[in-house]
Amino acid sequence: MEKTQQAINYDRIAQAIQYIQNNFQRQPNLEQIAEHVHLSPFHFQRMFTEWAGTSPKKFLQYIQVDYAKKLLKEEQRTLFDTHLLTGFSSTSRLHDLFVQIEGMTPAEYKNGAEGLQINYSFQDTPFGTCLIASTKKGICHLAFSDNPTEALLVLKSQFENASYIEQADDFHQSALAFFNPQTTNPIQRIKLHLKGSPFQLKVWQALLEIPSGQLKTYKSVAIAIEHPKASRAVGTAIGQNPIAYLIPCHRVIQTSGKFGGYRWQPSRKTAIIGWEIAKHNAIDNDETI
Repeated sequence: MEKTQQAINYDRIAQAIQYIQNNFQRQPNLEQIAEHVHLSPFHFQRMFTEWAGTSPKKFLQYIQVDYAKKLLKEEQRTLFDTHLLTGFSSTSRLHDLFVQIEGMTPAEYKNGAEGLQINYSFQDTPFGTCLIASTKKGICHLAFSDNPTEALLVLKSQFENASYIEQADDFHQSALAFFNPQTTNPIQRIKLHLKGSPFQLKVWQALLEIPSGQLKTYKSVAIAIEHPKASRAVGTAIGQNPIAYLIPCHRVIQTSGKFGGYRWQPSRKTAIIGWEIAKHNAIDNDETI
């Protein structure tokens, strides 16, 4: 049985990904990767982006940073050794890309965010207790939880050696405005401190553009970020969203109309969607809820 064109294309992308993973230290360029899978650079760039949800260059950078994390944390390599072993042209290049993807410097990551101060507080919302955490840059974590001890452990596992102070700050108060039925556009008064791959950040940005009271499908989000074939990758990025409600991953549902899963309990997702729709309708009708 002959392979379909779709299957052939998938095989080429799989080969390209394997080639990048095997040769990332040499930093192959677009032409070299395309030649390996017998495609023109232009055709390969377009095909790879459609299938992988990110460009070959960004994928290579993500592989490099992921390897650098292993060297810094598990093998306790120096920054100089790490930049050589990952193939970066300089330590400053490693530093800049690490900050872009991880939201912290290589030294901060190696030390488990040592020196980073995180304020946290438990707050009541219409959907139960949530844990809000912030750095001096903005909100870095928000999670619903019925178990405060467990919620705090999850937060601290993300920034192992940071210093934690249980106190609400201005960022926390701004975040709580989202849960006020009378607030229609609180996003202008909030800052987020995010770390993630370029693709994840692009997906999370798309989520911020979904208005309250409206729903989108995973496919429509994929189309919105110009990766129409990356619905599965979009779903994975949405599932890794570190900031509940503020980044409204709850507004994304399956094409079938089913609400689907939610890392902070599917029943809570249903409640949030219903509450937002009621809030939206009440505002339209000049009522209160």
